[in-house]
Amino acid sequence: MSGEGQSPISSGAIRMDADALNEFLKAAFPHSEPGSRGHIVSAAPGFIQARMDPTDKALRPGGLISGPTQMGFADMAAYALVLAHIGPVAMAVTSALNYQFLRPCRPGPLFADAHMLRLGKRLAVMDVRIWTDDADKPVGQANVTYAIP
Repeated sequence: MSGEGQSPISSGAIRMDADALNEFLKAAFPHSEPGSRGHIVSAAPGFIQARMDPTDKALRPGGLISGPTQMGFADMAAYALVLAHIGPVAMAVTSALNYQFLRPCRPGPLFADAHMLRLGKRLAVMDVRIWTDDADKPVGQANVTYAIP
């Protein structure tokens, strides 16, 4: 098998590191409240980790972090993972997101570990695990597909 057509995952390269991803997200979403979307902690071939420090505005009745907050964070992590591999393509868009709530999401820092399952020419499929204080006990899991223009 020749190296032609290999995805960036197999070649060991990413096109945007954590700093570049954070700058891009800041510029692409200038009207979002500071900290509302989280930030990228690290980026590597096939993987990114993100962190969010939700405010009280993210809480639902019962004092838990709301479902929309968790799903939006999973989507941001997936978007950043796609961009890390294809570069700053603003119009890559979510085409599917399925979220499973696994445990109550108590207030505090949220982390997202996003893994690329498949990166094709037109679609990227990712697994995103959301966790709080123990990566082995995720509070949620998302399967996310992005359409690449």
